[in-house]
Amino acid sequence: MTARRYAVIGGGILGTAVARRLLALQPNAHVTVLEKEPELASHQTGRNSGVVHAGLYYTPGSLKARLCRRGVELLQEYCGERGLAYDECGKVLVARNPIEEARLGDILARAQANGVPDVRIIGRDELRAIEPHVEGISGLHSPHTAIVDYAAVTRALAEDVVAGGGTVTTSFEVTALARRGSGTAVTGRRLGAETTEVFDAVIICAGLHADRVAKLAGDDDDPKIVPFRGEYYLLRPEKRDLVKGLVYPVPDPRYPFLGVHLTPRVDGEVMVGPNAVLALAREGYGWTTISPRDLADALAWPGFRAFAKKHWRTGATEMVGSLSKRRFVAEARKYVPELTIDDVVPGPSGIRAQALGRDGSLVDDFRITRRGSVLNVRNAPSPAATSSLAIAEHIVAMALDRKDTPAP
Repeated sequence: MTARRYAVIGGGILGTAVARRLLALQPNAHVTVLEKEPELASHQTGRNSGVVHAGLYYTPGSLKARLCRRGVELLQEYCGERGLAYDECGKVLVARNPIEEARLGDILARAQANGVPDVRIIGRDELRAIEPHVEGISGLHSPHTAIVDYAAVTRALAEDVVAGGGTVTTSFEVTALARRGSGTAVTGRRLGAETTEVFDAVIICAGLHADRVAKLAGDDDDPKIVPFRGEYYLLRPEKRDLVKGLVYPVPDPRYPFLGVHLTPRVDGEVMVGPNAVLALAREGYGWTTISPRDLADALAWPGFRAFAKKHWRTGATEMVGSLSKRRFVAEARKYVPELTIDDVVPGPSGIRAQALGRDGSLVDDFRITRRGSVLNVRNAPSPAATSSLAIAEHIVAMALDRKDTPAP
């Protein structure tokens, strides 16, 4: 029997995890990862805070909730096997007033329904015992929430792919997909040359460009990826002991984004942020990077216009925080009053590939569609990195079963 040929488009943590899983189940298969950048994990995977989410917020029974909990188990096991840093630094959601405190009960119920271990509500005194510099009237403590280096995990997964006989090709930008018999012809540019290769199946894990690459395969416009930039500051080294673990606000269901929080990293840095502002390019990590095509694409989408009309006040607030360091730090001071404007320095930024429906709704759960021999990961929001190894199990099971129905 001829060995099957698979292409995985996208060299982030999800694409490399999918390729590794394919080879684990079909060791004789020919698996090729195609990444348009010179390096793997160049965008969302390598530009996030590194949090291993425990599964506190997600709707019980949703694909996101199930794959998050499975993903935590797989990721912790994998990091142990590969000698990669995995630090259970813990996380507190800090309630600053009775309204936020009342929300903790619902979050606790969700977390317990999702199987998050040892999560509980704590009072002011215990909050101070866990985080001496944090101010709040109560909190929710998740002691097993962890941090990792997702770029390092991606590189390890890619090494596994190569060790298993697969191929990882960088600087390869896919430009066309076409049905060729029962398979798919993938055309792309690498080092100025255009090549075409036929694969039995293609799995698209293209992140910021998921909708555009899926469209090459015949998928529709809905949902559209709209890029939101998250900007961070970093605590100065002498101020890193202001937090021991992750310090988060209590989510407000009225708003689409979480708000500024404090996040230690495995390299010792402590991140403050992010905000969330519309990026002027899908790979626009600063205000000076502008793509007319990307910007026009976002503004023309009916879903973005509906979203902006509903949340324009939040957007204006986030914009002010982006332009004013003082306002940005003031948000963090709500939780760590000792923090001053001089305690932080500019840090990295990342882009969130937010999928927006035509009606303006944020697509909250993972969404995967199929067009012939092509599987399209249309939406993989946080906790996608946490869940990556579990999402890979799910996607590969779909690919091997070859049913023509969308995933939930």
